[in-house]
Amino acid sequence: MDRPIRSSQTFKKISGSPWLILAVLSCVGLISTFADTMILPAIPDFIRDFNISYSTSSWILASFLITGAVMTPVAGKLSDIYGKKKVLLIILGIYIVGITLAAFSYDFATLLTARIIQGIGVSVFPIAFSIIRDTFPQERLAIAQGIFSSLFSAGAVIGVAIGGTIINNWGWHATFLVVIPVGIILFAVISVIVPARKDQVIPATICDKNAEFCSRFVHVRKDILLSELIDGGDINNVNRTKSVVDIKGAITLSATVVSFLVALQFTQAVSDTSYSIPIIVALGAAAVVSLILFVRVEKRTDSPLIDLKLLKDKTLLPANIINMVVGITALMVVYQTIPILIRTPSPLGFGGDALDIARIQLPYMIISLIMAIGSGLVVSKFGNLRPTLIGITISLAGFIFLFIIHTTEFSITIGLAILATGLSLTQIGAINIVLVSTPKQSSGVSLAMTVLLYLIGTSVGPVIAGIFMQMYQTTLNGIVGLFPSLESYSLIFLTAIIMSLVSVALVTFIMRKISNPKNLV
Repeated sequence: MDRPIRSSQTFKKISGSPWLILAVLSCVGLISTFADTMILPAIPDFIRDFNISYSTSSWILASFLITGAVMTPVAGKLSDIYGKKKVLLIILGIYIVGITLAAFSYDFATLLTARIIQGIGVSVFPIAFSIIRDTFPQERLAIAQGIFSSLFSAGAVIGVAIGGTIINNWGWHATFLVVIPVGIILFAVISVIVPARKDQVIPATICDKNAEFCSRFVHVRKDILLSELIDGGDINNVNRTKSVVDIKGAITLSATVVSFLVALQFTQAVSDTSYSIPIIVALGAAAVVSLILFVRVEKRTDSPLIDLKLLKDKTLLPANIINMVVGITALMVVYQTIPILIRTPSPLGFGGDALDIARIQLPYMIISLIMAIGSGLVVSKFGNLRPTLIGITISLAGFIFLFIIHTTEFSITIGLAILATGLSLTQIGAINIVLVSTPKQSSGVSLAMTVLLYLIGTSVGPVIAGIFMQMYQTTLNGIVGLFPSLESYSLIFLTAIIMSLVSVALVTFIMRKISNPKNLV
């Protein structure tokens, strides 16, 4: 498989304090998750202020996640070409623009545009981690990774904890305003303390002829001619060749996901056959055509967004589907459904406010943070198959619990606590299966593909929840408007149960395929 080769400069420590660089880059992840979870209690306010449907409101989350899914591999490739620091600062600057636009949004179209721009900011994470990987020696990399990852969950905890207070006292516009100065400060600090670096690229054919020369490099690309690289055997004359960015793949993948999700949304209006069915057919056809084009593009490019050969692997495919199910169910239930259920008037909901959402969801975020910190210990002690199966089982129990009992705030809190444990374990195990089952030379491509598929799953989840809440609505005495019925919530939880059962079948398949599970540890 083709892979870029970078010069031995990769192994040199970056100047400056590694721990200071880690702290600053971790803050980027913290403010992003902080900003995204802080708006969760405001979803019912968006529905009211912009007079939009429940299914349309799902795009507040989905648009952000779709953009992030597509831009993550593209940004990673751009950072290889133009330098990690430069691309990181550009993306962070774009994110600040998106946050600013959202803060001053007074119609849904502007907010949606702002969320799409913010989604580009998701792609800073693999770049930031790549800088951390270059900064720390191998023996300390796991510690740095744990700190970096844990602050994502910490941002979610902080966002939920104070988001309700901000919304209740100053409105949802303030949730974006408080992030702007922090983002600007981080931009300035990163521009000063993170050194710029650019890697060199050489062809795979060199490695066959000069092992010592190649030992000074990390990755390989076969599409560069030998004559372009060596000039009298002088490594200093190696030309830098720009890798290919899979723009066509990004466009066709975006078209596929968006067409599919919009077609799903129109199914809630299927009773009006005068316009909904033709639109669904047209969008479905567009999704199929763009998917076919995406597959053709991925087969022909040297730098695909999704490596189809890896994707078809009988171990990697089930593991990636399991991870995608985690994204679908988490966003469908925790991020989209629960806030609306809490804010809906009684007896269809709890009649709570933004503070109630924060209070009820806080245990979920805290447990997710704890599990993120302890994930390495869990996998190292029990392997990856057992945590995955246990995690899916716990998640299934959590969804069943919510399906049966979701009529009190306490029951929702307990159900979310169960889900936090189960979903965290499932994702830890599934990603580790991918890591240890992928050929070493393809690990970077495989992990990027896993993240991409997970983000696609997270973009699908809110849309599914919004469709159910839009299809099953009812009225309340003395209150103007339609609200999601009790049946809509039951159907959402039931859908999550079915998806969890599929995950159980998939992990069972992996266990049967591998005769000795210790091989995956």
